[in-house]
Amino acid sequence: GAVLLGLFVLAGIIGPLVAPYDPGYQNPAPGLSLHAPYGAHLLGTTQTGQDVLSQLLTGIRLTGELAIIVGVVATALSVIVGVSSAFLGGIWDELLSLLSNVFLVIPALPLLIVLLGYLQTKGQDATILVLSGLGWPWGARVIRAQTLAIRNRDYIAAAQETGEKSWRVIAFEIVPNEVSLIAASFVNTVLYAIGASVALAFIGVADLNSWSLGTMLYWAQSQQALELGAWWWFIPPGL
Repeated sequence: GAVLLGLFVLAGIIGPLVAPYDPGYQNPAPGLSLHAPYGAHLLGTTQTGQDVLSQLLTGIRLTGELAIIVGVVATALSVIVGVSSAFLGGIWDELLSLLSNVFLVIPALPLLIVLLGYLQTKGQDATILVLSGLGWPWGARVIRAQTLAIRNRDYIAAAQETGEKSWRVIAFEIVPNEVSLIAASFVNTVLYAIGASVALAFIGVADLNSWSLGTMLYWAQSQQALELGAWWWFIPPGL
């Protein structure tokens, strides 16, 4: 797992720098339309002569950046809402739990499609904003449950008896004991962001002017790569 993750991170960091061609360059040579992989184009070309390897190396970075940013923002919201809800209790717990439940019952993908369809700009920022706003409730519920279990521990009561402020108890006593849970929530959110962003680009509601894994699949599908047998166009980004 670490080796695979390292390969993708390395590809995201240096990929666009070592890409052999401009991913958007359309080669007018007739023989390069849907050309199978060979020496000059290791992953073949698209219907307009674009280099698939260059698009893939660029797309990994863009998709990875989006997923990590969404993971960080949504996980931070999960921690804030989940810990605050359980630690404060009372009316705050009821309100924050209600907010989490409302977001949980909303079907995410249809709402994403509607929101991105309404937004005037369909760039990376809009997708990050929408995915972050809908990606935190599951983590918040889990973190809330863990905080409820920790809240009644003796060391929490001792910290409160010594007069420590609530924010210090949360920051130095509760959150450090939930690091593994927060990390797992971050990983799950990153996976959610990758899948959702690719799905949104694939159906054409994300920014199609930038090269991500989703836009690669969108153009492959719209140009009938499967029917034409151009497996090198859709299998690499799909994998």
